[in-house]
Amino acid sequence: MKKRNIAILGSTGSIGTQTLDVIKRHPDHFQVEVLTAQNSAELLIAQALEFKPNCVVIANEGLYQQVFDALDPRDIKVYAGEKALASVVEMESVDMVLTALVGYSGLLPTINAINAGKPIALANKETLVVAGELITKLAQEKGVNILPVDSEHSAIFQCIVGEFHNPIEKLILTASGGPFRGQGRDYLARVTKEQALKHPNWDMGAKITIDSATMMNKGLEVIEAKWLFGVSLDQIEVVVHPQSIIHSLVQFEDGSMKAQMGLPDMRVPIQFAVSYPERLKADYPRFDFMDYPQLTFEKPDIETFRNLGLAFEVAKKGGNQPCILNAANEIAVQAFLEDKVSFLEISDVIENCLAKVSYIRNPELEDFIKTDEETRAKALELI
Repeated sequence: MKKRNIAILGSTGSIGTQTLDVIKRHPDHFQVEVLTAQNSAELLIAQALEFKPNCVVIANEGLYQQVFDALDPRDIKVYAGEKALASVVEMESVDMVLTALVGYSGLLPTINAINAGKPIALANKETLVVAGELITKLAQEKGVNILPVDSEHSAIFQCIVGEFHNPIEKLILTASGGPFRGQGRDYLARVTKEQALKHPNWDMGAKITIDSATMMNKGLEVIEAKWLFGVSLDQIEVVVHPQSIIHSLVQFEDGSMKAQMGLPDMRVPIQFAVSYPERLKADYPRFDFMDYPQLTFEKPDIETFRNLGLAFEVAKKGGNQPCILNAANEIAVQAFLEDKVSFLEISDVIENCLAKVSYIRNPELEDFIKTDEETRAKALELI
C-alpha cells in the first residue's frame, strides 16, 4: 500500500497514543502529518519530537507559547485554538484523518475533513450520535469513506467486508457490562468514581470508562451503528458478553452469523481502519480458546442501567434528541468525576434535559450547535 500521511486528532488520549504505537510498528506504511491535543502540552511536545509531524495544534490557546517554544526550532509548525483544530484537517498533504477527540468536539473537524474529501477513521462516536444523518449524507455526497475504529463497529465492518451486496438482518453489539454488571440500583447509589473507573477488560480514557460503567457507551454505539451501517433500530440488539472476546456479530438474511473475535486490544481495530483494505502483519498477543473455556452471554438490564434505554428512546425519536442526550451526558459525567453528582444522578440529569430542551424534528448544523449549547447550560443548572 502507498504510504499514508495521517492526521491524528486527539493524539494524547488513549486512542491517539495507541494509534501512534500502530504507526511506529509500520514506518513503511504510515507517516504522522498532524498531531493535536486539548491540554496535554508536554505529551504533545514529546510525540511531535518523536514522530516529526508537519504541524501540531494545541486547542488550549493558553498553552501555545509552551508548545511553540519547544517545536518551532525543530521546524514543526504550531497552531492553537478550536478553529485551527477544525481547519488543519484540510491540508493537502493529509491522506486520512483519525478523529479520536472526546465528545462533541469531534463534530466540526470531522465535517471539515469530509468536505475536504479526506477518508475518516472514526473513533469519535459522538459525531454520529449528534448529527448522524447530516454526517452520513455529507460523506455520501463527497464520496468519503468513514471507517470505524470502535472495536464493536470495526467488528461489524470486518464481518460485512465481502458481503456488501447481502442485506443485513441484524447487528448484535456486545457489551462487557462494565464494572457493575449484575448489581442493583441500591449498590449503584453508593459507588465511587474510583470504582467506576476500573473497567474489567479495557484500558480507556476517563469519560468513555464512566460511559461504559453506566452503559451509555453502548447506547451511543447503538446510535452510531444505525448511521454507519444504514439499518433500523429494530435491527440492532445489545448482548452482554463479559469476556469481551466476541467484539460484535452480524446476522444475514439466511440466518447465518459472522462474529469478529480476539483479545481486547484497540490497536487491532485502529490498524484495520488506517490500513484498509489491507491487513498488515502485527505481533499483538493472540487469543487461545484454552484460556477462555467459556464465553457467556446475558441480556442487558436496562431498568438498572437506564442510560442504555434512554439511548434507544432518543434514537427512535430522532431529530436533535441524540444531541441533547450526548451534551447532557458529557456534563453529567464530568460532574460525577468532580464528585458533584452521584452515579445514578447521571441518568437523572440526562432525563431532565431531554424533557426540558426544545425538540427539533429536522435539525440543520446550526440547530445542533444551538442545541448543544442550550443543553449544556440546562445540565449545569441541574448540577
